[in-house]
Amino acid sequence: MEDYICKIANLDDMNTKWDYEIDRARDDKNNWVIWKEKNIINFQRGLIIPYYGLLNERIICECTAVLDSSVIQNAEGLVNDKTAYLMAFRTVPEYQGQGYFSKLFKYAIEDLKNRGYERVTLGVEPKELNNKEIYFHYGFDEHIKDAKEVYPDGTEIDVEYYGKTIK
Repeated sequence: MEDYICKIANLDDMNTKWDYEIDRARDDKNNWVIWKEKNIINFQRGLIIPYYGLLNERIICECTAVLDSSVIQNAEGLVNDKTAYLMAFRTVPEYQGQGYFSKLFKYAIEDLKNRGYERVTLGVEPKELNNKEIYFHYGFDEHIKDAKEVYPDGTEIDVEYYGKTIK
């Protein structure tokens, strides 16, 4: 992992990563285009912090911290001045399971602690059993609530929300 770094993304990084995700999208490309636009606006307004992991200068994983309730659905109990909501946990497939995301996650948590955050929350679809297992491993064992989220194209998904203390 000597050529791997974790950083807070800049606008160029975000455009590169979002364009990669849009290129990979199949049936829901329009959702990804809308999510890219919203994330860039939220970044420019200081409402999110995008954390990226780069290997040999290539973005291979990401995690975004939401700092403002206006950014996410079902925000009550998930984000406030001491609680950040984490989302967009993604790793390029050929680098999954090799510890890169774990290092990025630790970097993001340390940065949020340094900014005064005491808790983090996240959402996961109930059917994503592997992701739920990973999140429990990271300590997200406090069930907050269940709700539905709606994608830009109208698709509804069930989401379970979990939290953990980081202070």
